Amino acid sequence: MQQRKLGSHGPEVSAIGLGCMGMSEFYGPADDATSIAVIHAALERGVTLFDTADMYGLGRNEELVGRALAGRRDRAVIATKFGIVRDNTDRRGVSGRPEYVRASCDGSLRRLGIDTIDLYYQHRVDPQVPIEDTVGAMAELVRQGKVRYLGLSEAAPATIRRAHAVHPIIALQTEYSLWSRDPDADLVGLCRELGIAFVAYSPLGRGFLTGAIASTDALAPDDFRRTQPRFTGDNLEHNRALVARLVELAKRRGCTPAQLALAWLLARAPHIIPIPGTRKLERLDENIAATAIALDAGELAAIDAIAPPGAAAGPRYPADRLATVHR
Repeated sequence: MQQRKLGSHGPEVSAIGLGCMGMSEFYGPADDATSIAVIHAALERGVTLFDTADMYGLGRNEELVGRALAGRRDRAVIATKFGIVRDNTDRRGVSGRPEYVRASCDGSLRRLGIDTIDLYYQHRVDPQVPIEDTVGAMAELVRQGKVRYLGLSEAAPATIRRAHAVHPIIALQTEYSLWSRDPDADLVGLCRELGIAFVAYSPLGRGFLTGAIASTDALAPDDFRRTQPRFTGDNLEHNRALVARLVELAKRRGCTPAQLALAWLLARAPHIIPIPGTRKLERLDENIAATAIALDAGELAAIDAIAPPGAAAGPRYPADRLATVHR
């Protein structure tokens, strides 16, 4: 497996990580035993970066990842996140208060069953708390040995600069894919400038870029994509046409559309690390194989012609969730 560095101050990790969120929530029913088998297989194939968060499954995802990596801790870089406050009704808030940071870290350590979190992200920026206060509390966790490295998720450039001035930030996690190219405008270059890795979540457009989703009818009743703007109405039809062109390009290249999308991301810059999620072994192998695909200039130009910035129809989140990003 190719390696990439988690920022200028962080460790080397696999060029593609594993997003574990869908193993516990959001994408319909999941099976823990199958998910653990996928995590074990990922380790055996050289994947070293595993991503979770305290809000995924209300803590169940951290527990799952902890069980899967027990006895294999030295082979994994475990990343988790705090900051999205949920209850059982799925109401959500955001907190960056220092006391919340400390309590959240202790909870994550307990659920993961580890002594130290490798990479600790603020999941969403709290506009009511100065970022200096939040990152100051996170930096104290580093000094205490509870956390090794710090990251941010869905933060705006000015926030990243202020945070980085308090304590080195080694990773920014933000949605980035062929149909979510907003980071091209300001974040990818800023991360390069500051020596921060760009960890791209949903690099396959929540599965849409695989070409396998023709409608939401086949999705589980509780699959959150049923409510996402890009998966509904006229937006869905527009986006299906866009992906159909990518599918044809992938066929000519001799790869799957998922591999094309991941290879495109890997070619963007050496500090970009995609973390596709999957609960299936065959999809894991498909994603890993994308690291061996080197797209030439002509192929990259063809992809950009099909999916330039803004090509996807509809926002990437409903309005209430969209208001919590890039701030």
